[in-house]
Amino acid sequence: MQRPIRLIVADDHLLFRQGLKSLLRSEPEVTIVDETNRADDLPALLEHCPCDLLLLDLQMERNTLADIESLVQRVPIVVLTASEVPADAVAAIRKGARAVVFKRFAVETLMEAIRTVASGNVWLPASLQTQMAAQLRRPAMNALSPREEEVVRHVARGMRNAEAAKALAISEQTVKTHLNSIFRKLGIRDRVELALYARRVGLGSGRE
Repeated sequence: MQRPIRLIVADDHLLFRQGLKSLLRSEPEVTIVDETNRADDLPALLEHCPCDLLLLDLQMERNTLADIESLVQRVPIVVLTASEVPADAVAAIRKGARAVVFKRFAVETLMEAIRTVASGNVWLPASLQTQMAAQLRRPAMNALSPREEEVVRHVARGMRNAEAAKALAISEQTVKTHLNSIFRKLGIRDRVELALYARRVGLGSGRE
């Protein structure tokens, strides 16, 4: 039997955190290994309490957007937010978060987001996916070389350039070169749009 996904919950709203823990404890796929109500505690907590995913409130004693970039070096992050402003969600993903869950829909969507991120993919609310996908150009995968398609698969699953380079046995600079070419060919601006595009054309889900 596969071991449960280990979670740390970081949220300074006591009632929401209690409700979240109650929800997650009913799910055999996950286990909560620790919790905190302070973003400042997270570096030490992650060092002493290994986990597979961090559930991070975007608005704690301060906005945690600035913390995401350093924290994702240690653990994949699922952002929880009461804000449903698309720009906030996009900013979190661009900082390196693997998922954004709107608190209003957490009961219905949180486990799907956790499973998706645990499998190595990016998860966004359906409303945000629709909004962003509408901005993308029509699929043009035939414009990409086979190697560029491989880079799309890896990066769209949430891998950083160094991780994709290692998986493909190429240099990190070569990954960057391929990405620049991919963005130009597909008319895509960044990794968030690439993940959404890859999902639309069937390159962004699952592991090979």
